[in-house]
Amino acid sequence: MIGNVSVLLISFGILIVASDFTIGNAIKISEMTGFGKTIVGFVLVGFSTSLANLSVSFFAIINPENVGIAVGNVLGSNIVNIALTLGVCILFVVLKRPRYPSFVLTLAKEEMGSLNFGLFIASIIPLSLLYIGYASRFVGIILVSIFVFSMAQIGRKRSKREEAVVSVERSGLRRRVSFALASAIAVVIVGFFIVESSSFIATSVGVPPVIIGATAVAFGTSLPAFFASTSSVRRGHLSLAMGNIIGECFINITLILGVALMASFSTVNIAAFSNLVLFSLITNLFLWFFLSNERISWREGALLLFLYAVFLVVSFGGYRG
Repeated sequence: MIGNVSVLLISFGILIVASDFTIGNAIKISEMTGFGKTIVGFVLVGFSTSLANLSVSFFAIINPENVGIAVGNVLGSNIVNIALTLGVCILFVVLKRPRYPSFVLTLAKEEMGSLNFGLFIASIIPLSLLYIGYASRFVGIILVSIFVFSMAQIGRKRSKREEAVVSVERSGLRRRVSFALASAIAVVIVGFFIVESSSFIATSVGVPPVIIGATAVAFGTSLPAFFASTSSVRRGHLSLAMGNIIGECFINITLILGVALMASFSTVNIAAFSNLVLFSLITNLFLWFFLSNERISWREGALLLFLYAVFLVVSFGGYRG
């Protein structure tokens, strides 16, 4: 037990460093290739922070008994991203400006459209799966297709830049791509150890894999997004953090869950994840309300953190009951 807990903690530490390195290089690559801030946050940074979820889901489904960890991790990560990460980010913004109890979220129409679209997909898919009652490989193919189509549409919004500037920056592009790939591979390898150690711990103490996947593993794999988002806020880029959070939620529910279902050998009973779907939908609806109101205060951040606390209590309370 002690050995597996140590492996889990060390793996989370390596995960944070490797993912952060991936994010840094992804941002540099985006600058070299001419993509705007919205696409950087929603796609590149969001995808980079989702690598941990992808690796955990991939290794979890190798063992059919761990499919609960894969699905629970995806839904749980989305709850962590909005309720915990965004809640902390909002409080950071307010604390940086103590004289102003609230602030206005200024986003361009195109940026708001991307965020609303990502939230809509992240909300409607789990709700639809819960209504159907199960998820299979065919559903996985549909989810991955949605991801590919959406990325193709977003890719068309590439910002226009001076070719001379881009050509100069491209000299270091190959090096940045190599670094990003190397750190991404490290994230995948670490994901294997996270799944194996967490599965052993869950079995040893009798906690269902769904609970472990939705809480401990989801929190660990969401740490890259947490640090990336809080770092963006500290530098005054809340829009980048918002894009990162919603982008990762979108990628989790389409690409990550889709790949997990496509590689699974069995049909997944979504009814077992009803609490996760419900909390995911609640957090998404609150975020939608915040975005529509534009003005945000410490109350919104505190409310999101409270929702995450309730989620933890309900998850472990239901297990103990």
